[in-house]
Amino acid sequence: MASEILTRIKDIAGRLRDRIGPRTPPPEIPGPPEPQPYPWEATYPDDVDWYAEIATAPVQAILDDAVEKWPKRPCLAFMGKQYTYAQIGSLVARAAKGFQVLGVAKGVRVGLFLPNSPYYVICYYAIIKAGGTVVNFNPVYAEREIARQVEDSDTRVMVTLQLTATYPKLAGLFEKTALEKVVVCPMGSVLPLVARAFFTLFRRNEIAKIPDDGRHIDFDDLIDNKGDYTRYPVDVGSDIAVLQYTGGTTGLPKGAMLTHANVYANTVQTRMWAVNSRPGEEKFLGVLPLFHVFGMTGVMNVGLFLGAEIILVPRFKLAEVLNIIDKEKPSVLLGVPMIYAAINGFDELDKYDLSSLTDCISGGAPLPVEVKLTFEKLTGCVLVEGYGLSEASPVCTINPFVGVNKPGSIGMPVPGTVIEITSLDDPDELLPVGKQGEICVTGPQVMAGYWNRPEETETAFHGGRLHTGDVGYIDEEGYVFLIDRIKDLILNAGFNVYPRMVEEAIYLHPDVEEVVVSGVPDKQRGELVKAYIKLRNGSDLKAGELKRFLKDKLAPYEQPRRIEFRDELPKTFIGKHSRRELVAEEVRRFNKGLPPLGDEIEIDDLDAGRARAVNS
Repeated sequence: MASEILTRIKDIAGRLRDRIGPRTPPPEIPGPPEPQPYPWEATYPDDVDWYAEIATAPVQAILDDAVEKWPKRPCLAFMGKQYTYAQIGSLVARAAKGFQVLGVAKGVRVGLFLPNSPYYVICYYAIIKAGGTVVNFNPVYAEREIARQVEDSDTRVMVTLQLTATYPKLAGLFEKTALEKVVVCPMGSVLPLVARAFFTLFRRNEIAKIPDDGRHIDFDDLIDNKGDYTRYPVDVGSDIAVLQYTGGTTGLPKGAMLTHANVYANTVQTRMWAVNSRPGEEKFLGVLPLFHVFGMTGVMNVGLFLGAEIILVPRFKLAEVLNIIDKEKPSVLLGVPMIYAAINGFDELDKYDLSSLTDCISGGAPLPVEVKLTFEKLTGCVLVEGYGLSEASPVCTINPFVGVNKPGSIGMPVPGTVIEITSLDDPDELLPVGKQGEICVTGPQVMAGYWNRPEETETAFHGGRLHTGDVGYIDEEGYVFLIDRIKDLILNAGFNVYPRMVEEAIYLHPDVEEVVVSGVPDKQRGELVKAYIKLRNGSDLKAGELKRFLKDKLAPYEQPRRIEFRDELPKTFIGKHSRRELVAEEVRRFNKGLPPLGDEIEIDDLDAGRARAVNS
């Protein structure tokens, strides 16, 4: 019976199968597309792991670890005076306690208004150990620029040198801003005995007089303690270690919020790239200003991470720098293209031995291929170009020290960093290899955002990537090339010059009706600042008069080197000044070998703008 039933079921099933036809399998649901390999993965340097997990830690761990490993090794050298790692570690602890006595605690902003000197390194790490946030100030800023940044950042304490070139710019801020205290650092204390005596006797007119009140604190009093500071817990991912002011992609300078994780990670990334570095043996030549993010990370933090001796140079003077290289034998030099171009053009270069240099990096502005090749031929040291921005702590890409080093390229992404190119017309569209668009960065070194600028932060991070405002492309081997800038930022000898800031200063002159400021191409400095001016009717203002008017309103590198008076300035259809049209005119003249139009203005100490506060 059971067998008959089974036979009938099979018969019915067969007839149904014939009627319905063969069963069609359900369509496969496609899964997410396989991630495409990045173009640099196949050609990445053998000794560098792009996939490496990037460590993060509180920024003070950079110094603490170095002090533990190399206590007796030279840490800083300045004007002939040397400090060991143990000495710097002790000074930092005592300064941290002193800052806490002044009220510095978690999140309190403290400004550093200092050129390169031991005070910068000591106070930077002391502020962070005290729980505070470092706010970097350029010591050649005009008073109005300093006041604006103090107000924007809500800086409560400032640190500066007791020099007439620096302190007077801060003296009037107590009444104009929320500034409460100024720590004053005596120059003589960081000089060797002979140099200190010479400075005290023969340069006393450069020593500023400081009021004897509770608002001014001598550095020696600040560190008059046992160094028993309170250690605050650090959330490396959210606590802000540094406010680094930058123009971003548009507008006035704004503070890039660099967390402890950002700064520490970029230090680790940069160190990983230096595959031939010798921990505990290197010597860094600190020509770049430490208040600049390139110098802060590349010279100070990476140098300390490696246990290097950092030779601090307060002011770039070519002959003195060459003499230091010849006598002190540094192995690492970081600089802007102007520095390498100056070395190339020095008539008596053969008198100096530069053979100690093993690693040289150029950043801050595009490196002309001719400058790179000439420097390498003269010194025998490979010069690699890198790229970064304040919002990324700053290093994003570097050419390999070992392997293919492509002239004209800004290199490959450092470990853990993704570089992508998005369309200039549609920021959500990713472009393929070889296509030009906006350079975007993702990585652990990328800032938390702009200080008190939520809308600009949102714009900068459209699509989850940091949009740099720079135009470039990636080739088939993963090398990145920088073509142009979307933003109007002027790169003068590696320094950012914001046209609007210069325009505001020029507009203060009553005879100026309209002004547009832009950069014009220059072989030595990358770009020079040029002002196009329309005067009010009846004015006969001359370029020399305007130069004298601007002297105390702008930093030396911000001063216009060309001034062209015009009857009318070009405007767009909607009535805005057309800076792009003016730039195009200058590029055409430059390509034809013609000089810019207008009056050429000589600016005293323009190239010394990075540390004018110390002239020694």
